[in-house]
Amino acid sequence: MSADARASAAEPLVELRRLTCGYRSSETPALVDVDLVIHPGQFTGVVGPSGCGKTTLLRAVTGSVVPAAGSVVRRRGLRVAYVPQVETVNWSFPVTVVECVLMARTGRVLPWPSRAERAEVAAVLDRLGLGDLASRHIRELSGGQQQRMFVARALFQRPQLLLLDEPTSGVDVRTRHEVLHLLDELNGDGLAIVLTTHDLNGIAAHLPHLVCLNRRVLGAGPPLDVLTPEVLERTYGATMDVLEHGGMPIVVDQYQPSNVVRMRRASGS
Repeated sequence: MSADARASAAEPLVELRRLTCGYRSSETPALVDVDLVIHPGQFTGVVGPSGCGKTTLLRAVTGSVVPAAGSVVRRRGLRVAYVPQVETVNWSFPVTVVECVLMARTGRVLPWPSRAERAEVAAVLDRLGLGDLASRHIRELSGGQQQRMFVARALFQRPQLLLLDEPTSGVDVRTRHEVLHLLDELNGDGLAIVLTTHDLNGIAAHLPHLVCLNRRVLGAGPPLDVLTPEVLERTYGATMDVLEHGGMPIVVDQYQPSNVVRMRRASGS
């Protein structure tokens, strides 16, 4: 590898420098003084309570949110693909799976896909197990299939960085594992991935790098270093216990409903 190639590989994809940003509808910034570096091949999960700024962070990386202070520095020519929360999608829109994926690529000379593009879409859908569903209306897909379709749509953009907002929200345990396995495979091929999640044990604990966010970055690093009672209490404002099982952290919420407490007292336990 040449010196220029090594320097390019070491250059961050995105660097957030003391980033502060928000929305006109709120006087409180969504993000405050956030520092974060995304490197090539990195696989990062961003965790935090609802309204903590996770989605805003992803939008800042894409450039769709303008900083009020600080900066977002992207590698020149960086290709970024964004997968939104499936709850935000209009599933009644009259489009098939293959048409939805094809619409992701802009700037084509012709208004219709070329033979090469159709072959590329078919290959992407086959890889994600959707080849037999190409002509199906997107409304007819299961939750897991819908999520994989949007990952296919993102991959069709040939990204160097893939951003996913709550990719396992509302899916069952089996589908959650399938999505995580797929993302792990894509990351193994060299694709940098950043995802947001509420799932501390099912998703976050399995990722190599985590960021705890609540308007500010309160912790960053491997799960064993980040998922600690101290960091989690600062992030969520609630006391949590952390156990270790098989070398992985398991987060346990200490909150107990009052009726459970009364039942335990009545039973003498």
